[in-house]
Order: sequence, then structure tokens, then C-alpha cells
Amino acid sequence: MKVISIVGARPQLVKLAPIAAAFAQTEHEHVIVHTGQHYDADLSDVFFSGLGIPDPDVHLGVGSGSHGVQTGAVLSALDPVLAEHQPDWVLVYGDTNSTIAGALSAVKQHLPVAHLEAGLRSFNRRMPEEHNRVLTDHCADLLLAPTEEAMRHLANEGLGHRARLAGDVMVDICLRIRDAVLAGEHPAPALPEGIDPKQPFLLATLHRPDNTDDAARLSAIVESLARLPLPVALLAHPRLVARAEQHGIRLDQGSVRVGRPLPYAGLVAAVLASAGVVTDSGGLQKEAYLLDRVCTTIRPETEWVETLDDDWNRLVPDPHDLAPADWSALATRPAPTTPHGEPYGDGTAAQRVVKLMEEAASQQHHP
Repeated sequence: MKVISIVGARPQLVKLAPIAAAFAQTEHEHVIVHTGQHYDADLSDVFFSGLGIPDPDVHLGVGSGSHGVQTGAVLSALDPVLAEHQPDWVLVYGDTNSTIAGALSAVKQHLPVAHLEAGLRSFNRRMPEEHNRVLTDHCADLLLAPTEEAMRHLANEGLGHRARLAGDVMVDICLRIRDAVLAGEHPAPALPEGIDPKQPFLLATLHRPDNTDDAARLSAIVESLARLPLPVALLAHPRLVARAEQHGIRLDQGSVRVGRPLPYAGLVAAVLASAGVVTDSGGLQKEAYLLDRVCTTIRPETEWVETLDDDWNRLVPDPHDLAPADWSALATRPAPTTPHGEPYGDGTAAQRVVKLMEEAASQQHHP
């Protein structure tokens, strides 16, 4: 079986790590195509070296651009690559422009598509990711769902016959890196200057267009972070830095200390060292949950609804709407005493993904 994995952004590289390791234990041919959607070394190259992912077989070097330009560029560059390789499966990950472009390029060439992390829904049509994931699910042949909730969404859209419960490969890599960090196998994370990892602090990220594109909203969110009673380690995504500069907003104010995005092991170590997380990232919500840290999510909804159980994660559409004391109490709340279950699987999802793809390929060849 020949499989082409198409990745291009940080979350996809993290998911690729356990998948690549699982394929390496088989006789299958696994070809990695990096679209270059995230071209910043902090968001791309460091993940290949830090997570032990094989170097990409093909690098398209697409870079940044508007959603249409970026999606079109990936689609155009992928067509000859898929035509040359003629894989048994094109495996796309998550919900980025690389995801939908990879799926479209494959289906136009009648190549089977498998979608890892299928069935997630925010039901927020303003999110580009929502369009990408819905469209990808509806054109893919095999839907690898991470949770029972995702399976229900796919069934509700008439896609249940293509869906398989695989579990979440993010659990595989998160738990592996957690154990390595706790065993002292990774250096201490490079936290922003002014953050003492031995003292309580909050870890924060912010990058979604709804939070960063409007100057008044971004300013209000930064002011809310600045008023928190604990130091805030803000790992500033390039998009956030660019928008803040464009809007004339200073990020390092009050309690906020600004640093760069961390390699994945550094991020896991930073979450473990923190008293809690404030973010609008889907991946970081789940990582906080898996690492037993409370999360405050600056969004009106989440795809990862399981994290909301027992108050491990709390949604805040706009922290500026809260009284300062209420916002402070929320963001610095203690972790629940109730342990959470394993809604995302037991850490063996990648092996299950390979097996499900083998089974589906066999059925395609022998209907």
C-alpha cells in the first residue's frame, strides 16, 4: 500500500509524527508532501527535527497568501505530484487550506482520500477551518473520526457509512512527549523573559482571525490578559505579531510577557509548568486537557466539546465583557478534582489508522 501524507501547518506536523512512526513499522510506502503553508521555521522545520519525523519527500514551498491564493497554489502544485505517484491513499490532516487542496487534487484524479480528524464541527461558518473540514469530509472516501461526537456529526450529515472511529493521534504524541519531559529527556522550554517556571504563570496563545483582525477586539483581549494577577507567557504566533503591529497594539503590557512559538516538546513542557492555559487554539485546548491543566478559551464555541466536561475548559467569547475580578478568577481557577476519562483514545490511534486504511483498501480492491 502506498500512502501520500499531505501536511503544511504546525498541528498537522504534530499529527504526522505518530502516523509516520506507525507506517515505519510496516512494509507500506509512506510519502510525505509538505505544502509549505507554514513557512516560518518555528512553525515547521523545528517540528520535523524535534518529533523525529522523516524529512519531506516533496516540499511545495507555497508560503503565505489569502485563503483563495494559498488553496489554489497548493492545488496547482499538488496535481503533478499525485499524478506521478498514483498512491493507494491520499491522507489529509485536520482543517487547513492544505487539507482541502489535497482532498480536491486527489478526488479530481480519482485517487482515494482518507481524512484524519474527520467529523469535527464548530458550527461557526465564519471560521475558514469549518469550511475546510466540512468540504473535505464530504469528498473523502474514508473518514477517520477522533471521537464518538465526531462520529455523530458525520452520521447526521449522511456520512456514517464512510466513518470509522480511529481515536485521536494527538493523544499518541502528547502522552509520549509528556512522559519524556517528566523523565527529564527534554531541556526546559525557552519561556519569555520575565517568566519564572518555578512560580505560577499562565500560558497563552492567540491567532484566530476573529480575535486578531479587528483592532478594537484584539486590543481589548490583550488588555484583559494584561490585567491578570499572574504573569502571562504569550507565545506569539507570527500572525498575532503582524496584526498587532498593523493595529499599533503593544503586546508586552501589564502581566503579559511575549515569546516565540515553542517546539512541540517545549510546548508540552510549558503547559506542564503552567498553572493554566488561555488560548483560542483548538490543539492547545486539547493538550491542556490531556496534561491536566485548566484552559480558558477565548471563543464562543469549541470543536473539542469533551474538554468542557467538569470545567477543565471554559469558553469566553470576549473576556473584556467580564468584570476584571470575574475574568481573573476564571483564568486563574484551580484544576478540577475530578479526573477526566479518555474521550480521545488511549494513545494507540496511529496504529488503528493504518489498520483502518489497510481494511478500506482491501475492500476497494475486492468489493
